[in-house]
Amino acid sequence: MHELSLAEHLLHIIEDAAQQQRFSRVKAVWLEIGELACVEPASLRFYFDVVTRDSIAHQAALHIIDIPGQAHCSACGKHCAISSYHAMCPHCSCSGTGLTVTQGEAMRIKELEVE
Repeated sequence: MHELSLAEHLLHIIEDAAQQQRFSRVKAVWLEIGELACVEPASLRFYFDVVTRDSIAHQAALHIIDIPGQAHCSACGKHCAISSYHAMCPHCSCSGTGLTVTQGEAMRIKELEVE
């Protein structure tokens, strides 16, 4: 259910940007969500629609861009794709404790289409 608070925070960021950049309507939002960010996209879409009612982003399209998880292995020095924090290095089978996440934990607004 933390997607509700994420959707509220997104709206707050959008409203702040609208005030600073003086736009009156948001038509679309492109949102990057990392595979390791623990965000359920369908739930976020639902709550985004709920919290944006009667707002500057009412009926804005929400485009979600999935960002894969990646890590660097301290044992073999290679980069690898991961889908969980407990993954093993596919190159040397080092456990997740030897992997340092380099991509896929974040969520960020990449772009807004505004009027």
